[in-house]
Amino acid sequence: MILISPLPGAIPTKPGSATIPLPGIEAAVLDEDGNEIDEGQGYLVLKHPWPGMLRTLYGDDDRFVETYFEKFGKETYLVGDSARKDEDGYLWVLGRIDDVVNVSGHRMSTAEIESAVVGFERVAECAAIGKSDEDKGQCVVVFVTLEGDENEGDENLEESIREHVAKKIGKFARPEQVIWSADLPKTRSGKIMRRLLRDIAEGREMGDVTTLKEPGVMDDLAQKFDSEDGGDGDGDGNN
Repeated sequence: MILISPLPGAIPTKPGSATIPLPGIEAAVLDEDGNEIDEGQGYLVLKHPWPGMLRTLYGDDDRFVETYFEKFGKETYLVGDSARKDEDGYLWVLGRIDDVVNVSGHRMSTAEIESAVVGFERVAECAAIGKSDEDKGQCVVVFVTLEGDENEGDENLEESIREHVAKKIGKFARPEQVIWSADLPKTRSGKIMRRLLRDIAEGREMGDVTTLKEPGVMDDLAQKFDSEDGGDGDGDGNN
Protein backbone atom coordinates (compact mmCIF):
# COMPACT_ATOMS: atom_id res chain seq x y z
CA MET A 1 0.00 0.00 0.00
CA ILE A 2 1.08 3.60 -0.50
CA LEU A 3 2.73 5.01 2.62
CA ILE A 4 4.58 8.11 1.45
CA SER A 5 2.67 10.39 -0.89
CA PRO A 6 1.37 13.95 -1.22
CA LEU A 7 -2.28 14.56 -0.39
CA PRO A 8 -3.90 16.49 -3.25
CA GLY A 9 -4.57 20.07 -2.26
CA ALA A 10 -2.82 19.68 1.10
CA ILE A 11 0.85 18.82 0.49
CA PRO A 12 2.92 20.84 -2.01
CA THR A 13 4.74 18.54 -4.41
CA LYS A 14 8.32 18.49 -5.64
CA PRO A 15 9.00 16.74 -8.97
CA GLY A 16 10.67 13.40 -8.24
CA SER A 17 10.02 13.41 -4.48
CA ALA A 18 7.67 11.03 -2.69
CA THR A 19 7.13 14.04 -0.36
CA ILE A 20 6.12 13.08 3.22
CA PRO A 21 4.50 10.08 4.95
CA LEU A 22 0.72 9.84 5.02
CA PRO A 23 -0.99 10.42 8.40
CA GLY A 24 -0.21 7.58 10.79
CA ILE A 25 2.95 6.51 8.99
CA GLU A 26 6.28 7.12 10.74
CA ALA A 27 9.10 7.03 8.18
CA ALA A 28 12.72 8.03 8.69
CA VAL A 29 16.13 7.98 7.00
CA LEU A 30 18.90 6.35 9.07
CA ASP A 31 22.67 6.26 8.67
CA GLU A 32 24.77 3.08 8.88
CA ASP A 33 24.79 3.23 12.70
CA GLY A 34 21.02 3.64 12.98
CA ASN A 35 21.06 7.35 13.76
CA GLU A 36 18.23 9.38 12.23
CA ILE A 37 19.28 11.80 9.50
CA ASP A 38 17.60 15.20 9.47
CA GLU A 39 19.01 16.04 6.04
CA GLY A 40 20.97 13.70 3.79
CA GLN A 41 21.07 10.20 2.33
CA GLY A 42 20.72 6.82 4.04
CA TYR A 43 18.38 3.88 4.64
CA LEU A 44 14.61 4.35 4.43
CA VAL A 45 12.83 2.78 7.40
CA LEU A 46 9.41 2.70 9.05
CA LYS A 47 9.30 3.12 12.82
CA HIS A 48 5.70 2.12 13.50
CA PRO A 49 3.50 -0.72 12.17
CA TRP A 50 0.70 -0.05 9.71
CA PRO A 51 -2.47 -2.02 8.83
CA GLY A 52 -1.17 -3.64 5.65
CA MET A 53 2.40 -4.45 6.71
CA LEU A 54 4.02 -7.75 5.83
CA ARG A 55 3.85 -10.14 8.80
CA THR A 56 6.18 -12.90 7.63
CA LEU A 57 7.57 -14.73 4.60
CA TYR A 58 5.66 -17.94 3.91
CA GLY A 59 7.41 -20.82 5.61
CA ASP A 60 10.44 -18.74 6.59
CA ASP A 61 9.92 -16.58 9.67
CA ASP A 62 13.66 -16.33 10.31
CA ARG A 63 14.37 -14.90 6.88
CA PHE A 64 11.60 -12.34 7.39
CA VAL A 65 13.21 -11.10 10.61
CA GLU A 66 16.71 -11.13 9.08
CA THR A 67 15.63 -9.18 6.00
CA TYR A 68 13.43 -6.52 7.55
CA PHE A 69 14.36 -6.17 11.23
CA GLU A 70 17.88 -7.43 11.90
CA LYS A 71 19.87 -4.40 10.78
CA PHE A 72 18.27 -1.77 13.04
CA GLY A 73 16.42 -3.82 15.63
CA LYS A 74 12.95 -5.27 16.13
CA GLU A 75 11.25 -1.87 16.37
CA THR A 76 12.48 -0.60 12.98
CA TYR A 77 11.29 -1.99 9.64
CA LEU A 78 13.95 -1.74 6.90
CA VAL A 79 12.06 -0.95 3.70
CA GLY A 80 14.85 -2.06 1.35
CA ASP A 81 15.36 1.29 -0.36
CA SER A 82 17.90 4.04 0.08
CA ALA A 83 16.48 7.53 0.34
CA ARG A 84 17.42 11.15 0.80
CA LYS A 85 15.74 13.61 3.14
CA ASP A 86 15.92 17.26 2.11
CA GLU A 87 15.85 20.49 4.09
CA ASP A 88 12.03 20.51 4.07
CA GLY A 89 11.74 16.96 5.39
CA TYR A 90 10.70 15.61 1.97
CA LEU A 91 11.77 12.06 1.07
CA TRP A 92 13.42 11.11 -2.22
CA VAL A 93 13.57 7.35 -2.89
CA LEU A 94 16.89 6.60 -4.65
CA GLY A 95 16.82 2.85 -5.31
CA ARG A 96 17.18 -0.63 -3.80
CA ILE A 97 19.82 -1.42 -1.19
CA ASP A 98 20.19 -5.02 -2.39
CA ASP A 99 22.38 -3.80 -5.24
CA VAL A 100 25.63 -5.44 -4.09
CA VAL A 101 29.33 -4.86 -4.84
CA ASN A 102 31.75 -7.75 -4.21
CA VAL A 103 35.33 -6.57 -3.57
CA SER A 104 37.77 -9.43 -2.86
CA GLY A 105 34.99 -11.44 -1.22
CA HIS A 106 33.62 -8.51 0.79
CA ARG A 107 29.96 -8.00 -0.11
CA MET A 108 28.61 -4.47 0.38
CA SER A 109 25.40 -2.81 -0.70
CA THR A 110 25.78 0.27 -2.88
CA ALA A 111 23.53 2.07 -0.38
CA GLU A 112 26.05 1.37 2.40
CA ILE A 113 28.86 2.92 0.37
CA GLU A 114 26.71 5.86 -0.74
CA SER A 115 25.66 6.52 2.84
CA ALA A 116 29.32 6.71 3.87
CA VAL A 117 30.22 9.07 1.02
CA VAL A 118 27.35 11.51 1.58
CA GLY A 119 28.24 11.57 5.27
CA PHE A 120 31.38 13.46 4.27
CA GLU A 121 31.19 17.24 4.34
CA ARG A 122 30.66 19.02 0.99
CA VAL A 123 29.04 15.94 -0.61
CA ALA A 124 25.41 16.42 -1.66
CA GLU A 125 24.67 13.19 -3.50
CA CYS A 126 26.39 9.96 -4.53
CA ALA A 127 25.83 6.86 -6.65
CA ALA A 128 28.08 3.82 -6.16
CA ILE A 129 28.59 0.93 -8.54
CA GLY A 130 30.84 -2.10 -8.88
CA LYS A 131 33.25 -2.23 -11.83
CA SER A 132 34.96 -5.44 -13.03
CA ASP A 133 38.50 -5.79 -11.72
CA GLU A 134 40.97 -8.56 -12.58
CA ASP A 135 42.46 -8.73 -9.09
CA LYS A 136 39.49 -7.99 -6.82
CA GLY A 137 36.57 -9.26 -8.89
CA GLN A 138 35.01 -5.83 -8.58
CA CYS A 139 36.17 -2.41 -7.45
CA VAL A 140 34.10 0.49 -6.17
CA VAL A 141 33.42 3.52 -8.38
CA VAL A 142 31.46 6.47 -6.99
CA PHE A 143 29.83 9.32 -8.88
CA VAL A 144 29.72 12.34 -6.58
CA THR A 145 27.76 15.60 -6.70
CA LEU A 146 29.13 18.31 -4.43
CA GLU A 147 27.14 20.86 -2.46
CA GLY A 148 26.46 24.39 -3.66
CA ASP A 149 28.12 25.63 -6.84
CA GLU A 150 31.08 23.24 -6.70
CA ASN A 151 31.24 21.13 -9.84
CA GLU A 152 34.51 19.32 -9.22
CA GLY A 153 36.75 18.55 -6.29
CA ASP A 154 40.52 18.26 -6.26
CA GLU A 155 42.81 15.32 -5.50
CA ASN A 156 42.88 16.17 -1.80
CA LEU A 157 39.09 16.02 -1.55
CA GLU A 158 39.06 12.77 -3.51
CA GLU A 159 41.55 11.18 -1.13
CA SER A 160 39.66 12.53 1.89
CA ILE A 161 36.47 10.85 0.64
CA ARG A 162 38.33 7.57 0.16
CA GLU A 163 39.70 7.70 3.70
CA HIS A 164 36.29 8.60 5.09
CA VAL A 165 34.76 5.50 3.46
CA ALA A 166 37.64 3.34 4.72
CA LYS A 167 37.04 4.60 8.26
CA LYS A 168 33.26 4.06 8.08
CA ILE A 169 33.22 0.64 6.37
CA GLY A 170 36.76 -0.67 5.91
CA LYS A 171 39.76 -0.28 3.61
CA PHE A 172 38.27 -2.80 1.17
CA ALA A 173 35.43 -0.31 0.49
CA ARG A 174 37.71 2.56 -0.58
CA PRO A 175 36.49 3.82 -3.98
CA GLU A 176 38.89 3.04 -6.79
CA GLN A 177 37.58 6.03 -8.71
CA VAL A 178 35.72 9.19 -7.75
CA ILE A 179 33.90 10.80 -10.67
CA TRP A 180 32.65 14.35 -10.12
CA SER A 181 29.18 14.89 -11.55
CA ALA A 182 26.97 17.97 -11.63
CA ASP A 183 23.96 15.62 -11.81
CA LEU A 184 23.16 11.90 -11.76
CA PRO A 185 20.97 9.93 -14.18
CA LYS A 186 17.52 9.63 -12.62
CA THR A 187 14.12 8.50 -13.73
CA ARG A 188 11.24 10.95 -13.65
CA SER A 189 10.33 9.52 -10.25
CA GLY A 190 13.79 10.37 -8.91
CA LYS A 191 15.46 6.93 -8.78
CA ILE A 192 19.14 6.77 -9.78
CA MET A 193 19.76 4.51 -12.79
CA ARG A 194 22.86 2.62 -11.63
CA ARG A 195 22.47 0.25 -14.57
CA LEU A 196 23.48 3.07 -16.91
CA LEU A 197 26.39 4.06 -14.71
CA ARG A 198 27.64 0.45 -14.86
CA ASP A 199 27.37 0.58 -18.66
CA ILE A 200 29.65 3.63 -18.66
CA ALA A 201 32.14 2.09 -16.23
CA GLU A 202 32.36 -1.17 -18.21
CA GLY A 203 32.68 0.59 -21.56
CA ARG A 204 29.43 -0.92 -22.84
CA GLU A 205 26.92 0.69 -25.13
CA MET A 206 24.37 2.46 -22.96
CA GLY A 207 20.95 0.92 -22.57
CA ASP A 208 17.60 2.64 -22.91
CA VAL A 209 17.71 6.23 -21.63
CA THR A 210 14.18 7.24 -22.60
CA THR A 211 12.94 6.95 -19.01
CA LEU A 212 15.51 9.45 -17.73
CA LYS A 213 14.45 12.87 -16.58
CA GLU A 214 17.54 14.44 -18.24
CA PRO A 215 19.00 12.05 -20.88
CA GLY A 216 21.83 14.48 -21.65
CA VAL A 217 23.37 13.72 -18.24
CA MET A 218 24.65 10.42 -19.62
CA ASP A 219 26.68 12.03 -22.41
CA ASP A 220 28.37 14.34 -19.92
CA LEU A 221 29.17 11.46 -17.56
CA ALA A 222 30.48 9.24 -20.38
CA GLN A 223 32.92 11.96 -21.42
CA LYS A 224 33.93 12.59 -17.82
CA PHE A 225 34.50 8.89 -17.09
CA ASP A 226 36.48 8.44 -20.30
CA SER A 227 38.83 11.30 -19.41
CA GLU A 228 39.26 9.95 -15.87
CA ASP A 229 39.82 6.39 -17.10
CA GLY A 230 42.51 7.05 -19.66
CA GLY A 231 40.80 8.76 -22.60
CA ASP A 232 40.67 5.81 -25.02
CA GLY A 233 36.90 5.84 -25.35
CA ASP A 234 36.20 2.27 -24.21
CA GLY A 235 36.18 2.81 -20.44
CA ASP A 236 38.86 0.19 -19.69
CA GLY A 237 41.71 2.59 -19.01
CA ASN A 238 43.97 1.24 -21.80
CA ASN A 239 45.57 3.69 -24.20
